[in-house]
Amino acid sequence: MKKRTTWILITLITTTIIAMRLFDVFKKNNNGQFVTEGQFKSNSDKQVELAPQTLQQLRELGVTVDKDLKLEFFFYSNTVDKVEKLSDELKKMNYEVQFGQSQGDKKLFISTGWTTKMKMDNGTVTSWTKEMCDLGYKFDCDFDGWGTTPEQD
Repeated sequence: MKKRTTWILITLITTTIIAMRLFDVFKKNNNGQFVTEGQFKSNSDKQVELAPQTLQQLRELGVTVDKDLKLEFFFYSNTVDKVEKLSDELKKMNYEVQFGQSQGDKKLFISTGWTTKMKMDNGTVTSWTKEMCDLGYKFDCDFDGWGTTPEQD
């Protein structure tokens, strides 16, 4: 029962973050660019702020700072080429990655997958979060956040 509750909680957090970011889609440019510099900075600030909050929720589920977990990540953009190039870069980091058309909005494309295991301390996860925001912006993709499950092999 605890495993199911944990998964529901993490899924709820992730879904909330994704839903918040999807509303920003309506603010995107019409010139082909998906993420403006201002949107990137705003999103990066939000994601870096959310990382310790999500880690605190994981602490309440028994995840300690020395625990190594894989993180599930989400990026969006307006062309399949952009998410494909980003996905190729993520694969170079030995991440498991998939990309394709978004199920929720056929005008969006998504890159999603799982990282290698990392320590669940604030410094590591916050640094990784900032790195993902920067990498997404480099490929004109919006980093939409991360989630995880405490029960991993």
